[in-house]
Amino acid sequence: MVTRNDRTGEETRGGQPAPADLQAFAVQLRRMNGEVNRLAHAFAASQGLHPTDVQALAAILDAEEPMTPGRLRERLGLTSGAVTACVDRLERAGHIRRSRESTDRRVVHLHYEPGAQAAARAFFRPLAAAAQAATGRFTPQELEAALRFLTVLNEELERGAAGVPPRT
Repeated sequence: MVTRNDRTGEETRGGQPAPADLQAFAVQLRRMNGEVNRLAHAFAASQGLHPTDVQALAAILDAEEPMTPGRLRERLGLTSGAVTACVDRLERAGHIRRSRESTDRRVVHLHYEPGAQAAARAFFRPLAAAAQAATGRFTPQELEAALRFLTVLNEELERGAAGVPPRT
């Protein structure tokens, strides 16, 4: 049985807090996505870039192994030509550099330039400050649960569980 505390407004189920419903998660994820997109668009405009270029920079930064144009194409769901244009813009703007793999000269790796990375870090400092302020309002256990949720949600999305074909 779900009951609501008249003083706090909290719902409980059998004396335990009631789980948040899926709609509440969806609303908050959309709000957060909107805010992050707003910041990414502002960063793109400040750097003379396209918003897709900012997605490419994030993919290069977050890659667990050196990013290649082919993996970037898969990650962003772009055509080869669109990835080439994106990489060209980012290189011209000084955000990335290309390097050839030493054992196979046909393989190109994309590297985020440290100076450009510092500029992005400075631009997104308010986002980092907001995240730090928010984490201060939770226990380590709550933060671990939130991180686990986001990790599993991203894994599900990558597998195509949301009805979108998975990345190849």
